[in-house]
Amino acid sequence: MNKTIRIGTRKSALAMVQTELVAEALKQVQPGLETRIVTKVTEGDRILNKPLLEFGGKGVFVTEFEQALQNGEIDFAVHSAKDLPMDLEDGLGIVAVPPREDPRDVL
Repeated sequence: MNKTIRIGTRKSALAMVQTELVAEALKQVQPGLETRIVTKVTEGDRILNKPLLEFGGKGVFVTEFEQALQNGEIDFAVHSAKDLPMDLEDGLGIVAVPPREDPRDVL
């Protein structure tokens, strides 16, 4: 029986594309793997009327995923590295970094 891997991500277009790329890469190395994308709205997504530094800045895009991981709601999360805090919660870590896309693609 195949297990479905639950991948946590934000609902933004960029986050969804990044997550779909990760899911497809996993399926390439594990044919038959089932994935399910679990989206969440984070504190950083909800507070739009203030600069990030005014309401926390660190972890505002990841706290909901840290909790979901610890509660067993998701198996892992996909984030942009810029959104990760310097110090990760105990028991959590960065387990993979996908290949970088062309850095010249900036426009």
